[in-house]
Amino acid sequence: MRGPIGGYFVWEATGAAAAEPLFLIAGGSGVVPLMAMLRHRARSGARNPARLLFSSRHWEEVIYREELDSLGAAGDRLEVLHTLTRSRPAGWMGYDRRIDDRMIAEVLEPLGAGARCFVCGPTALVEVAANALVRLGLPADRVRTERFGPTGT
Repeated sequence: MRGPIGGYFVWEATGAAAAEPLFLIAGGSGVVPLMAMLRHRARSGARNPARLLFSSRHWEEVIYREELDSLGAAGDRLEVLHTLTRSRPAGWMGYDRRIDDRMIAEVLEPLGAGARCFVCGPTALVEVAANALVRLGLPADRVRTERFGPTGT
């Protein structure tokens, strides 16, 4: 294993950052640093529009699921969206595939091209997401990444 690999990966709910839209994309355990941001956002009382797009294999494996449900229900303009890549519970209405350009465009659309974006997860997911964000018109300096994976990827 190697990583994490990436740039400056901190979001603080101060100054202009407290008002700008926040878009977080996580794959599996890549949600951990993003969860720290969401907790900080909640503690600070920030009400900037925020969305988390979280990819997991199975519903039963969603890390922080109950806490994310609580944060999403707090009424502070945070939306948590899940995609499940391997199995879904009966009646699942969320996404049911790996994160791709179309999904990112749909989830980003309400936030706009001025969103501050943080992406964390396996290298392949991070590459797909970061490239999609730039293709969708976000300046590269508004996209921060952390990735992990086996040596050599």
